[in-house]
Amino acid sequence: MDYRTATSLDLAAIFRDLSLRMADQYSAAGLNIEEAKDEFLMSLKEGRAHTLVQDGKPVAIIAWREVGHAAQTAFAAHDSFFSRLTVRFCKQHIRRIQALCGNLPIDSYSWSDRPEVAKWFRILGFRKRERGNGYTIFELDPE
Repeated sequence: MDYRTATSLDLAAIFRDLSLRMADQYSAAGLNIEEAKDEFLMSLKEGRAHTLVQDGKPVAIIAWREVGHAAQTAFAAHDSFFSRLTVRFCKQHIRRIQALCGNLPIDSYSWSDRPEVAKWFRILGFRKRERGNGYTIFELDPE
């Protein structure tokens, strides 16, 4: 697995075959697919998005923005992305993004109640910071 700066072609490829679980999360967050895609496009144009590549093909996009005391992430992926093999890479990559943001804490919102989501965040080094109305904020403290 590798990464590169995200392009509009990568964005189109990810959203053309978007994981149903991702579409469900966007819906739970109050966004339709086009609105979510537009949010990623804005981050992409500002140079704050990476494409995660497996076997030469884009499988996910992670975007970020700095908001107050933390950096917030957004994520989109194909179903093929969700496997044990990607966790090790993502654990290292999220730290790269944190460094790009000046070592701020990273907040990631999840609108999923699937138990594997909380486990995945734990493995990546995040802790559950807060639960809200249908969402959980996971936070990765600075190193």
